[in-house]
Amino acid sequence: MKIVCDNKIPFLKGALEPYAEVVYLPGKDTTADIVRDADAIITRTRTRCNEALLKGSSVRMIATATIGFDHIDTKWCEQNGIAWTNAPGCNSWSVQQYIASLLVTLAEEFDFKFEDKTLGIIGVGNVGSKVAAIARALGFKVLLNDPPRARKEGDDGFVSLEEIIHSADIITCHVPLQRDGEDATWHLFDSSRIAQLGPDQILINSSRGEVVDNQALKRALKAGTIKAASLDVWENEPEFDTELQDLLFTGTPHIAGYSLDGKANGTWMSVQAVARALDLPCKDWRVREIPLPAQPVEFSIDASGKSFQEVLTEAVLYTYDIRNDDRRLRESPDSFEAQRADYPVRREFPAFTVNLSNATDTQVKALSDIGFKVNNK
Repeated sequence: MKIVCDNKIPFLKGALEPYAEVVYLPGKDTTADIVRDADAIITRTRTRCNEALLKGSSVRMIATATIGFDHIDTKWCEQNGIAWTNAPGCNSWSVQQYIASLLVTLAEEFDFKFEDKTLGIIGVGNVGSKVAAIARALGFKVLLNDPPRARKEGDDGFVSLEEIIHSADIITCHVPLQRDGEDATWHLFDSSRIAQLGPDQILINSSRGEVVDNQALKRALKAGTIKAASLDVWENEPEFDTELQDLLFTGTPHIAGYSLDGKANGTWMSVQAVARALDLPCKDWRVREIPLPAQPVEFSIDASGKSFQEVLTEAVLYTYDIRNDDRRLRESPDSFEAQRADYPVRREFPAFTVNLSNATDTQVKALSDIGFKVNNK
């Protein structure tokens, strides 16, 4: 039995070797010749799993250790008897942390209070729902847009995209890439919708690059018709528009979901899926130990004289400061892929313990709700 794996998927080595020949190589080097005699593929978004790669192969199963699966031609695979799976929700807490860091950084830069702003969330699945939870914990007003959920669950709690555009100060996209149909998201923010945004609005995209028309966004930022924008995903990545990058508040190399916790979840889900599909004995395998980040996972905050917002900002940025990723990409735009492949260890909020002193009950509760372990002195 042979399994071909992307060599940048962490924690994977050793999980399948007792039961199969395992070949590790860069995603871009996964070719039809390599997979011709393979039984399964464990991959990331850089490998296009389509007819050109798979026709005539013995592949029975594809597992991508990512939430997104638009790199898999699912229709062709299903028509040709190839099962596939993604890892839904695996890095949703990581994206929540990324957006939290961005929101508190925006507040610092543009000098606003959390409670004075409305966040519009487009796409309220595994990721969007966690973004909504942390935005509320920070004190933002929240508007939710998710047409598939609204049709299934009813309109209560959801608003239209038009209402988001009209009423939200900050808009963040968390949708899958879908090119057609009533829920198409390709260029969801095209030139027309971007033109509807005003000079006090901020647009964020950490879903898929093609959800936002990058050229239309660049024109709007040049003209000053919107306040700011932040992108973690880009059209045509890893090649991307450096002129647009220069105009952004933050631009990062598709790493919003790159906490080590999220990666571990994606690997675990992929190994289990392949084990079930090929009837391997490692169906209960999981990642046993996740390395610690560079900074200590226990830290202290003296809340004396600090507002609710100041305490939460300090805690969030201690765990992850988006400005570091933004700076690295600006300094070296040609190393987009290398920055993803060699991303520093980032751990999510539950990995950290905050020793609080002189804090209010509201501050303690908010940090606990976000996921921190809290010792209140």
